[in-house]
Amino acid sequence: MSSSESTSQTTSDAARRERRRSNFLLLLLAVGFLVFGVAAGALYYALRPEILRIAVGPPGSDDYKVIQAMADAFGSESRTVRLRPIKADGAMEALALLGSGKADLAVGRGDLDMPAEAQTVAVVRKNFVVLWAPSGLAGKSSKRKPSPKIKEVADLSGRRVGVIGRTPVNPALLRVILSAAGVQPDKVAVAQFGTDQIDELARDLTLDAFMAVGPLDSKITSDAVAATARARGEPKFLAIEASEAIAIKHPRYESEEIPPSIFNADPAWPGDKVETLSVSHLIVARKSLPEATVAAFFRQLFAVRQAIARQVPGAAHITKPDLEKEAELQVHRGAAAVIDGNERTFLDRYGDFFWFGLLLLSGIGSAAAWLRRYLNRDERDDNTSHRNRILAMVSSARTAESNQELVALQREADIIIAETLECYDDGAIEQEELAAFGLVLDLLSNAIAERRTALQRTTLETVRGAVGSHGVTPRA
Repeated sequence: MSSSESTSQTTSDAARRERRRSNFLLLLLAVGFLVFGVAAGALYYALRPEILRIAVGPPGSDDYKVIQAMADAFGSESRTVRLRPIKADGAMEALALLGSGKADLAVGRGDLDMPAEAQTVAVVRKNFVVLWAPSGLAGKSSKRKPSPKIKEVADLSGRRVGVIGRTPVNPALLRVILSAAGVQPDKVAVAQFGTDQIDELARDLTLDAFMAVGPLDSKITSDAVAATARARGEPKFLAIEASEAIAIKHPRYESEEIPPSIFNADPAWPGDKVETLSVSHLIVARKSLPEATVAAFFRQLFAVRQAIARQVPGAAHITKPDLEKEAELQVHRGAAAVIDGNERTFLDRYGDFFWFGLLLLSGIGSAAAWLRRYLNRDERDDNTSHRNRILAMVSSARTAESNQELVALQREADIIIAETLECYDDGAIEQEELAAFGLVLDLLSNAIAERRTALQRTTLETVRGAVGSHGVTPRA
């Protein structure tokens, strides 16, 4: 191969190598954009607000007002959890939506039939059972206060009780109370009245007693007690003596006391504390709902509770579930973690993902190194051919007939050296390959130096011979 052909070949190899380097940079840029896009998408997915569907009803009820105010507060103050209220005809339908997967949360009374995977998140309020009987109105000529015909729950046998609320759970609760008092439930007639039928309830003379289930500060209960007192005489509040036994047999209920004067101060209604039952109104969640999501909802709920209570007073009754009490409905692990202070940290929740990410990055790095080495395989082949070319140049240098040939070989070697160093900088060849290249390069340098010395010596001898043949002694 002539020096011009060799130089042309070297230039062509350099151009090809430059194209490969450009293609690799473009590929690296594309991979970088891909990784950035994936990371940005994952970050957006992780930081986007979680939207929870909460079923509540009926529209216009206290529960619906509380949840609507809660959704508004979450929307204005929260960046992690948002609420989307789903209207339901009542608590039973709200729980049915939860059970069918159409809602993530629901509001319902604790003694309703709960879906299999429902778990407690928060207590919206406690509903107290209030049982009372009228004493009768005193006659105009009578100086004695009338005495009530019904003084305890056992006296309700054969009587008719007016129950406030159309829900079927109130009559079911009354039957539990009657059974615990030794009264056969089928011997007590029940008439249900809507919350807007208080006046009709008070005027119905066929009723012997009344029952309401709601918070102690409920306006409905207070109005019902006052209305029956005006129409039928002072109320006699009936104690549920077996409340503790009922709470043991039915964990959904709790034994409570009605404090004196809660419904009226003068005269005091009731005059003394009255033993009764309570049942909680709950926010329940699906068990499959992530712990972190429920924990975030729980924290935000109690962060905005006071603000909600200023708009809807009923929100002030929202409390945390009691983890120490045995209940039929288990507390969701997300709420329990916040209450106990055992909530998992960010690293606890996502530590495995970080390790997986590191392993993935390590794998990507190894794959990139292999890809780079694969793409640079031609450059490594060129390095081998360059090394072989220099070995051939060693032989050419030892048989060179002129100094011009040696100069041409040196120029070709300079080009090869420059390309080899570029390959090394690009990572196409390793340190060991560069060291092997250095050995043959030293061999070429020595061969050129020896041949140049030999050519100079030959030239000097030729000059001396020519001078001697003319009888002239050359100067030193």
